[in-house]
Amino acid sequence: MTIYKVRGLSAEGELQLRRVSASTSAEAERIARQTGLQHVIDVASGGFAKRPRSMSRSSGFDLSLFAHELVALLGAGLSLIETLETLAERQPHDGRGGSVLGDLVRSMQEGQAFSAALRRFPAHFPELFIASIAASEHTGEMVPALERYLRYHAQLGAARQKIISASLYPAMLCIVGGAVATFLLCFLVPRFSRVYEGMEDKLPLASRWLMHWGAFASANGLALLVAAGAGLAAIALLASRPAVRARLGAALQDNPWIGAKVRLMQLSRFYRSLGLLLGGGIPLTKALPMAQGLLPLPLQAAAGSAALEVSQGRSLSDSLQACALTTPVALRLLRAGERNGQTAEMLEKAAAFHDTEMNHWIDRFTRLFEPALMLAIGLAIGGIVILLYLPIFELAGALQ
Repeated sequence: MTIYKVRGLSAEGELQLRRVSASTSAEAERIARQTGLQHVIDVASGGFAKRPRSMSRSSGFDLSLFAHELVALLGAGLSLIETLETLAERQPHDGRGGSVLGDLVRSMQEGQAFSAALRRFPAHFPELFIASIAASEHTGEMVPALERYLRYHAQLGAARQKIISASLYPAMLCIVGGAVATFLLCFLVPRFSRVYEGMEDKLPLASRWLMHWGAFASANGLALLVAAGAGLAAIALLASRPAVRARLGAALQDNPWIGAKVRLMQLSRFYRSLGLLLGGGIPLTKALPMAQGLLPLPLQAAAGSAALEVSQGRSLSDSLQACALTTPVALRLLRAGERNGQTAEMLEKAAAFHDTEMNHWIDRFTRLFEPALMLAIGLAIGGIVILLYLPIFELAGALQ
């Protein structure tokens, strides 16, 4: 028998810890439920914890679909608990969406607020969504709050899709061009290097370097393959680290060509998120710290300073201007919104204006970048082919 530490919620919603003697963790969980725990959070033995499937940080939950279904069923007249029960019944209990909905239903039946139940699943429900739901619980306007969040989600998705679509064709060009160049350098050049053996002195300098590479690749093909695989794995590992991504983001912001556009995109998302929170009834002093987390690290400090100035009674437009978090258009719109009491609407208009500006810039950039990339890849591949056949052309001319 082993002593297990079982942590969970009682019928009153209190967090409790039980020590249970059992043979397996499943048996310990069953005994703890029999002793009064309504929902088990984790089961630990020897310092290691086993998280239940319902608490798994799985990415299989579709938040957008969930919000759409909530809007449809709540708009049809169902209560919130009836809506959640309906959605839970139609989802398979596979440890993803079904178990999340099942836990939400149980939490609601235990008397918890909907926003409090959502906070137990930070991997599935972002802070902005939870904050919008929490504000709607005070105003009684959950359907409009969900509709605002869906519009926000759709607008962010459209901007992200625009960037992805613009990068697909250049990415395919780079992949195909890289594959062709790799084939030439690692397969064709080594064979040509054997043909030109003993003729190094008669080859042009660039062709001679290429033949030396071909001889090296022919002798160390396996080592080069292993090194390439290790390099790709290292790049993937580094790209998965938040510190590396933060440095890349900072490098993009410092870039003289696209840094200003990257910053504009980040500010647009910040305005849209802040407008969503203010439109949902969240006070400005609470909304600013929530939206602050959406900014990159260099701008988060500025947003924190702006939140401090707002808490001291300064207007939002003046605070953001003092912290360099505005554009000329956004500043004028914010001041107009503060005069008319429409700050949330003006923040969304500023975000929409800058999104349109970004879309036009992306279109112009791709129209110029794609031909330049094709030209560069064509010159690189053509240069390799010319260097391979240039000695043959010179020998033919000498024979004539």
